[in-house]
Amino acid sequence: MAVNSPLPVAADLKPIAGIRLGFAQAGIKKPNRKDVLVMALAPTATVAGVFTTNRFCAAPVQVCKAHLDALHMSDGPIRALVVNTGNANAGTGDAGLAAANATCSALAELLDCEPAQILPFSTGVILEPLPVDKLIAGLPAALECLSENNWYAAAEAIMTTDTQPKAASSYVVINGIPVTMTGISKGAGMIKPNMATMLGYLAMDAKVSQSVLEHMVKQAADQSFNCITIDGDTSTNDSFMLIATGASELEITEIDSPEYLALASAVNALSQKLAHMIIRDGEGATKFISIAVEEGRDLEECRKIAYSIAHSPLVKTAFFASDPNLGRILCAIGYAGVTDLDVSKLDMYLDEVLVAKSGGRNPDYREADGQRVMQQSEITIRVKLGRGEANTTVWTCDLSHDYVSINADYRS
Repeated sequence: MAVNSPLPVAADLKPIAGIRLGFAQAGIKKPNRKDVLVMALAPTATVAGVFTTNRFCAAPVQVCKAHLDALHMSDGPIRALVVNTGNANAGTGDAGLAAANATCSALAELLDCEPAQILPFSTGVILEPLPVDKLIAGLPAALECLSENNWYAAAEAIMTTDTQPKAASSYVVINGIPVTMTGISKGAGMIKPNMATMLGYLAMDAKVSQSVLEHMVKQAADQSFNCITIDGDTSTNDSFMLIATGASELEITEIDSPEYLALASAVNALSQKLAHMIIRDGEGATKFISIAVEEGRDLEECRKIAYSIAHSPLVKTAFFASDPNLGRILCAIGYAGVTDLDVSKLDMYLDEVLVAKSGGRNPDYREADGQRVMQQSEITIRVKLGRGEANTTVWTCDLSHDYVSINADYRS
């Protein structure tokens, strides 16, 4: 089960005017499970996204990028998103691209729009042909159950090795105008920053111009989904989409405005919550670990050190065992690639316990204190570099026996 992450309550997920969701059981990988999701959008909606940096990016990612680029050539607004689970349609060459495009064409025909107005997404096993006929056959059923209230079912429909759906809503008032937002995400393994297999969809009823939304989604990703890592693997299919349906009276057309800052702050907070759900449900995870690197010279070196700690199998297995073998953390800091790091200025904390002081073991540190913290299900590592004012935080989990078992049996 996910670490301190209760199941979302369907009744708590707020409908967003201008987006309806429908699902189907198409039997793409396994029978009798939701594996197709359609999100139908009002014509007033704007859509922006960020995607994986993996050079083997999946066919649907390539098609999504092309269709979003077409927005700037007046091919019409995005009218729907379609997601399948059970198959990533990655590493599938020209046949995979044909399958992604066929999916868009089939849904466009049903919705009476152009194929370029459809965005496709896939998640699941890589290097296997997408059973596109099954996917297309499931589309009418998904359209038949379109509803603003299907967010919980939508979260279920995009799961792979997730143990539970991931969804949340929030509410903000800007200039007296209420804005509602709801989001879903999926991911439990193959998660690493740079659009770490991870999917995220966040919709809000504000009206946001295309250029502003594109800025906002990048900003939100950098503060949430690009700050999480489970196993150091960047997936072929990672996508995070931000949707503004335009149903609210709030309209934002400029980045340099108090209204933008207020809305972006709310989007960032909800994105971060969805990202944390992924880490809490990491494959085999038993610990949720925050890694804060402070007093760095710049953000880049803070992130290098934070990710070096987060990706270390020795660090992650020590946390799984609740073993305060904390020299492993210092080792990971040392090989992070900050070549001029003066370790004599470095302090390190495990929650409130000062473990290392001025680059060496704190004379007052007692292993019993470290052991007490390591037994917790939520732990914070703080590294103070003593060389500047830059700070960052990334989130990860431990590495357990179950991670190996889950990934050994993934295709069965």
